[in-house]
Amino acid sequence: MVSAARPCVPSTSVVGARCDRLPTVNARSAQELLAPLATQQTDLGGGRRLIETYTMEGLLGLLWHGPLDAEDVVLCAAGGMGGYLGPADGLYTHLGGTLPGEGIAVVCVDYRRPSHHESSLLDLAATADRAVQQGARRFVILGHSFGGAVAIQAGCALGPYCAGVATFATQSAGCEHAAQLAAPLLLLHGAQDRILGPENSEIVRSLAGQGEVRVFDGADHLLTEVADELRDLMAAWIPDRFAEHRAD
Repeated sequence: MVSAARPCVPSTSVVGARCDRLPTVNARSAQELLAPLATQQTDLGGGRRLIETYTMEGLLGLLWHGPLDAEDVVLCAAGGMGGYLGPADGLYTHLGGTLPGEGIAVVCVDYRRPSHHESSLLDLAATADRAVQQGARRFVILGHSFGGAVAIQAGCALGPYCAGVATFATQSAGCEHAAQLAAPLLLLHGAQDRILGPENSEIVRSLAGQGEVRVFDGADHLLTEVADELRDLMAAWIPDRFAEHRAD
C-alpha cells in the first residue's frame, strides 16, 4: 500500500515530458508548476462539478464526477482536440455517471493547450496533485488518441500511485519511455482506425515490455461501434485495478 505522503512531480519530469524520474516529496508540486492565477467552480448537480483554473498558458477545465475526497480517482485524458467526452459516445462521462456509486471519482481533463505534450502532461499531473490534497491515494488513467501518450507519461510520473493505464486508439509518439510504466497497461484499438492504425498499440506494448492489446473488428478511431462493450469492460477493469493496488 502506498503511504499517505503527498506526491509532487519534479519539473524535470513534467516540463520535459519525460518519464525517467519518479515523484518525490521534497520538490515543487505540479500545482505549483501550473502557476494558477485563479480558480472557480460550480456544482452542476448529479454529483458533477466543473472546475476552471486560469493560467498564463490557458484555461484548465476539469469535469469532476463523484466525491471530491475519493481515495480512488480516474483521470481521463482527451484526444488532441481536448474536450470531456472521450471516445465511444462519451465513455468518460458515462463512467462518471456509474463509478462514483462505488466510491470512485472520475475526472475529465480538458487541456490548456490541446496537442501539446508537455503542458498536457502537466495538466494531468496538477489534477492528480489536487486530488491527493483532497484525499486521493491511487489513480487509474485513461487516454484517447493523443491522450493515450499523455496517460502513459502520467502513469510513469505518478509511479507507485498509478494503479493502471488504459488507452483507446493511442498514438505511439510520446510513448518512448513506456518501459518505465510499472502499472498494468491495457491498449484498445479499432481494426478500421484510419487515423492511427492498431499497429500503434502494438508498438506501445513493445516499448512498454508489457500490457494487453485488444483490437475490435469494425471499429474506427472513436470506437463508437463498440461503445457498449467498452463501457462494460471499463466498469469491471477499473475497480479491479484499484482493488489490486489496495491489496499490494
